Amino acid sequence: MQQKLNLYNTLTRKKEVFEPLHPPLVGMYVCGPTVYGEPHLGHARSAVTYDVLYRFLKSQGYKVRYVRNVTDVGHLENDADEGEDKIEKRAKLEHLEPMEVVQHYTNIYHEELRKLKVLPPDIEPRASGHIIEQIGMIQEIIDNGLAYEVNGSIYFDVKAYNKDHHYGKLSGRNIDDLLGNTRDTEGQDDKRSPVDFALWKKASPAHIMRWPSPWSDGFPGWHLECSAMSRKYLGTTFDIHGGGLDLMFPHHECEIAQSQASNSHTDAARYWIHNNMITVNGQKMGKSLGNFINLSELFSGNHEMLEQAYTPMTVRFFILQAHYRSTLDFSNEALQAARKGYTKLMNGLNVLKKLEYPENTAAVEPDEKLNEEMLRLTEDCYRGMNDDLNTARTIASLFNLLKKINSLNLGQISMEQLTRGTFDTIRDTYQELVLDVLGLQEEPLGDMEEMLDLVLQFYKEAKENKHYDKVDVIRAELKKQGIVIKDLKTGIDWAYEE
Repeated sequence: MQQKLNLYNTLTRKKEVFEPLHPPLVGMYVCGPTVYGEPHLGHARSAVTYDVLYRFLKSQGYKVRYVRNVTDVGHLENDADEGEDKIEKRAKLEHLEPMEVVQHYTNIYHEELRKLKVLPPDIEPRASGHIIEQIGMIQEIIDNGLAYEVNGSIYFDVKAYNKDHHYGKLSGRNIDDLLGNTRDTEGQDDKRSPVDFALWKKASPAHIMRWPSPWSDGFPGWHLECSAMSRKYLGTTFDIHGGGLDLMFPHHECEIAQSQASNSHTDAARYWIHNNMITVNGQKMGKSLGNFINLSELFSGNHEMLEQAYTPMTVRFFILQAHYRSTLDFSNEALQAARKGYTKLMNGLNVLKKLEYPENTAAVEPDEKLNEEMLRLTEDCYRGMNDDLNTARTIASLFNLLKKINSLNLGQISMEQLTRGTFDTIRDTYQELVLDVLGLQEEPLGDMEEMLDLVLQFYKEAKENKHYDKVDVIRAELKKQGIVIKDLKTGIDWAYEE
């Protein structure tokens, strides 16, 4: 298969053939969560998007180093350079140490992503564990004349940077307008320009999270952590940087500026990729707007916007049924439709498990046109993935392939009409894409205790009707599952076999 992966690069505003710097090695950095609250559906979209990219690259033979950070310091309210640290604010409210808050919500984030079958990254660095690297990078930027100190805080000098660089090239923002606006600098007396951003902030006396530096006891700017950590683990230039569209400006724009202004002198990543937002009635879902749904609420159904609970695989399919660069609007109807689509793909897996290629087909001539059609359908499944990770198109192609699989199962297409190679390609393509690339897995059917109660009811009826052969069969089958039936005076019960 000679298809090549094309990715939309925000930096160049076009799709480009993905050519890693040092094949088969691929370096990928993705902005992870700021851990001051439970993960919501918006967090899930980013995590699932880059999980699929990670899985697909590995399926294509690349050796990927996937780095996804945890922000545990420096992310101030309103994503600005003023206000309280989001984690410190939560710690004060809950009378906890900030790192207790960090660990608590990091654990929840990991657990919810595990339910969604999101693979863990290869490296998961925390900002607080890389203060030395961040201080070193700040010093480089100061030495290169592109940052300045005011009262123990260090700010990036965008105007000086723009003499030889272009701050705004990633987001397409017109920074000249911002640079020209010097009217409203009250409350920002430390900054030379309102567009300048903090690399290091001097901590106020009440600020809990602080570290010593050459300039003051303080903490790093939010944007700086990703620049320092991506460089540490992936080098001055690496292949892919991913994150949500809401991070493109200012966060990712600042990352590029910091990397160029430091001794790296690069854009950090060669391919900048951004997933779009999940919306509710056309408005971005997020904590600041109060219209978000936590993943735990989605899985339990405990939220006023939810008509029912939705399983993790339903939520994953809901995210995958849209292209990652398009908005995805939340609705109960969309999630219910996602459940049907997911179930359809799982039924296909079960059909494939039962299908076997006949041993003796020597007497039957394969249908050449049918084989060509089948192979085209399998190629089309990969065509969607290679076209900028278009999972929506891939799912549609898998449904087309599934029609043929069902026809084989029903005998509408004779297995003997296919070559062994074609059948193996159909099976391998479907299984690889559904399980390994899209990351969809079969979920347990219903409540096991309810099913056991039903089996025990059948057992009771068989015993009462003296159908002892059925009684023996039920006992034997449950014993295979490590469960024993207990006939008690008070009734019938079960226990795990000891």
